[in-house]
Amino acid sequence: MAIIPARYASTRFPAKPLAMLGGKPVIQRVYEQVSQVLDDVYVATDDERILACVEGFGGRGVMTREDHKSGTDRCYEAYQKVGGDFDVVINIQGDEPFIQPSQIRTLMGCFDDDTTQIATLVKPFTAADGWAALQNPNSPKVVVSDTGRALYFSRSVIPYLRGVAQEEWLAKHTFYKHIGLYAYRTQTLAEITRLPQSTLEKVESLEQLRWLDNGYIIRVGQTEVETIGIDTPDDLARAENFLKMRK
Repeated sequence: MAIIPARYASTRFPAKPLAMLGGKPVIQRVYEQVSQVLDDVYVATDDERILACVEGFGGRGVMTREDHKSGTDRCYEAYQKVGGDFDVVINIQGDEPFIQPSQIRTLMGCFDDDTTQIATLVKPFTAADGWAALQNPNSPKVVVSDTGRALYFSRSVIPYLRGVAQEEWLAKHTFYKHIGLYAYRTQTLAEITRLPQSTLEKVESLEQLRWLDNGYIIRVGQTEVETIGIDTPDDLARAENFLKMRK
């Protein structure tokens, strides 16, 4: 099943899920993209206006508490309320209107390995992205093992290329950008929502470090698809232009 956490309150962009993009609310575009792959899709929200919007376009929504500290916690409450016999829960961010079916299928494929407890996606940085994109702290980087497991997530540029000029780093090594899409085995989801915040999570402000700190295996799928997440009104304008270019 897929759950799309969608809060009304946002410091940088209040009411973001209800913002119009190409004539449809952002949350509707996310829901429609996910529904191309999965039948069981729910929006988990803390606001009646978002719930009314979702039900208005024929989607399914679940009301959740206002005090959740993360989308993962909101997903777990929604999963408990929905019920059903699901092996894996996919957490789709409510501000990703261009999420692609191929990305969701890649995430699902990570669970072909029985050792996978949590899965996420990465996209390689390219030389064309440039150094500014690589060092942007709002775009977390991931170090991936040879066996496809996440070793560490950071807002800093990792790994450090010793003896190589910074302007050559993108040409000399493949760096991975984290795509904020998660999937969890249901038992794992129940466990990680009970964990206290870890030191690394607090310093980097990345909740996935809590899971690594506690020994969970995060399998990494790779995508080449570029998406546009919407965090600010400026992002919405860029998304509108992106949508027009695709037509």
